[in-house]
Amino acid sequence: MTDLTLERLYASPSLNGPSPMGVKYSPDGKRVTFLKGKETDQARYDLWQFDVATGEQSLLVDSRLLEPEDVELSEEEKALRERKRTAGKKGILNYSWGTADTILIPLGGDLHLVTLTPNGPQTRQLTETDTFEYDANISPDGKYASFIRDGALWMIDLATGEEKRLSPEAEPEKAISYGVAEFVAQEEMSRYTGYWWSPDDRYVAYTRVDESPVDIVPRFDISADDVTVIEQRYPRAGRPNAIVDLFVLDIKTGETTKLYSVGPDTYLARVNWTDDGIWFQTVNRDQTEILYHRSDGKHWRVSSPFKETQDTWVNLSSDFLPLKDRILQTTEKTGFRQIYELPEKGGNLIPLTRGKWVVSAIEGVDADAGLVYFTGFADTPLEKHLYSIPMATHDDEVDTDARPRPLPDSNCVDLMPEAALLKAECPEPTRITEAGKSWSITMAPDGKSFVGTSSSPDQPPQTGLYKADGTLITWLLENKLDESHPYYPYLEQHTVPDYGTLTADDGQTLYYSIQTPPDFDASKKYPVIVEVYGGPHVQTVDRDWESLSDQYLTRQGYIVFRLDNRGSWNRGKKFEDVIYHRTGKPEVADQLEGVKWLKAQPFVDADRIAIQGWSYGGYMTLMTILQAPEGTFAAAVAGAAVTDWSLYDTFYTERYMGTPENNPDGYDASSVFPYVDNLETPMLLVHGMADDNVTFDNATRMMAMLQEKGKLFELMTYPGQRHGIRGEALQVHLMKTRMEFLNRYLKVDAE
Repeated sequence: MTDLTLERLYASPSLNGPSPMGVKYSPDGKRVTFLKGKETDQARYDLWQFDVATGEQSLLVDSRLLEPEDVELSEEEKALRERKRTAGKKGILNYSWGTADTILIPLGGDLHLVTLTPNGPQTRQLTETDTFEYDANISPDGKYASFIRDGALWMIDLATGEEKRLSPEAEPEKAISYGVAEFVAQEEMSRYTGYWWSPDDRYVAYTRVDESPVDIVPRFDISADDVTVIEQRYPRAGRPNAIVDLFVLDIKTGETTKLYSVGPDTYLARVNWTDDGIWFQTVNRDQTEILYHRSDGKHWRVSSPFKETQDTWVNLSSDFLPLKDRILQTTEKTGFRQIYELPEKGGNLIPLTRGKWVVSAIEGVDADAGLVYFTGFADTPLEKHLYSIPMATHDDEVDTDARPRPLPDSNCVDLMPEAALLKAECPEPTRITEAGKSWSITMAPDGKSFVGTSSSPDQPPQTGLYKADGTLITWLLENKLDESHPYYPYLEQHTVPDYGTLTADDGQTLYYSIQTPPDFDASKKYPVIVEVYGGPHVQTVDRDWESLSDQYLTRQGYIVFRLDNRGSWNRGKKFEDVIYHRTGKPEVADQLEGVKWLKAQPFVDADRIAIQGWSYGGYMTLMTILQAPEGTFAAAVAGAAVTDWSLYDTFYTERYMGTPENNPDGYDASSVFPYVDNLETPMLLVHGMADDNVTFDNATRMMAMLQEKGKLFELMTYPGQRHGIRGEALQVHLMKTRMEFLNRYLKVDAE
């Protein structure tokens, strides 16, 4: 039996085994490419390829050959990686296919073009400048490479090598840039770009972002050696947003047309091209309505034929799949995200799925077979699977209220009556992927196959190439737990969670997981660590390969408990909506219901229960211990915690809370500060000193109030670290800090 040490937990090679990132099919479907960490440095990624015909797998581009030394990132690139949750990773993190034999790789601030030849890949450096080029892509038809440089949109003609600036120059002194995504688009909308090519390379749409109305929030980037004051434009709740204009440039004629202006009380959320025009979605400041706009190249007149509304808030999705005569989209109109067909020329939607379960994403279409493929939770909220359903034929017999009706192009109507969607008859989906696991999917362009990555509580992620019916063709990364696997020496003590349900005070079902030590004896009593997140758009209780930090905790004699409270993800709008205009109350009630259940178990030491979480989980940790009855928790660790929602950004905060002006009582009740007098639980605060998401003043204000009220607490800060603590050494230090604190208050002997 081999002891699992903290140093080994975070060292290379990863104990999880190899796991791909950025899986893509080549345009002709003959290759699958993916990023994989080096065995000797799991944080550095190289580009690999898999030949579908031969089954051969090979290293395509070694990142060290293109970037011999680590390059200091620009502030824009650092921020983008933080938004994409790739901060701390190195090497090749992004790439885009052009034609069937060209790939564009941004690395080290420059662009590299890889051409696949019979003699192997040939690499050509496209740019070599002192500035940092980022957000690079090859245009859909493969003619151009486009990128952002100095806040403006540029392109390179790949045939001639000629560079050309497509947008006006940026005006930093006026806070104006082009082709970029503003802070809230990146952080909260998962929109990381501000430009979009048409399918035929004729047009490119791009944004003009004016951030001059946005408040400058000085952020002290405190590192080990110096302090840098970064004047970050950060739109806090209730304050002005950026002004975003959308333009279209005709590459052939050079003519630029302004399509739309999005003021400070509206957001540009999504932009998508179809074969005959452009669609874009805007969201109002209250986030109760998504407007669907369309325009075409004849005269670029904008109409707004559809809208989606909710009484609380609308959730964005990335589902927009244009087909020949229709568009596949999803909506939460019935309370659960489902798929519908949106007739491109006007009319109401046609429902394709119906049920009290959530569609995760539309993955692709097999037009020959007439099938739509999607991921979702039709079987159980604990497992995400790939499913298929038939596309509707336009002469199908559907409910009268649901049948598409032609509409004047200028009208804007709700997507369809909710009652009609509820009455619609839809076929049951066919599950394709194996049960007992959770899956992520990349469909082939023709819908005939897919790359699937699956994991379960006793199997780390495996990636295979599958036929569309779920038949395994071959493994890309089998990651088998045999004697060659890095985790094999620790397999004897591997533990898996048990799953169960509790009931919230409104009758809704709450799922939990509980993981016990490898030598568990039900006649003994064990300390418990409640791992909490609890916030929107996150699910922590599911059947997949759990964090290996849980394995470390259980081997130290702890039980690990998780519960997905109301307000969290993949359970439908009713489950989420309980936090509307008042966070930190229903979520806390659910977590305390979980603790109540724990204390009733004969194997739980009711006096030795701790709670810890990060980000929203840090907020939940604070709100829970401050509202729990005295003696509920023996200790608490709150990392990168929001302490007052008026300090957080507009798009996220106002979606759930409204503005401080229209919901002052809700903001006050949802802050941790009114409850600070209740602190009795020993508490450790942790925060990165350069956090640009949950800014460091969330922590300093908490410290100041605790000190003023004479409340003792412990503190660990990390110089130079942002919202996540990155790097092996610091991850080990963070975990050691937590363990020393928890062991002390839960009276567990340290390793």
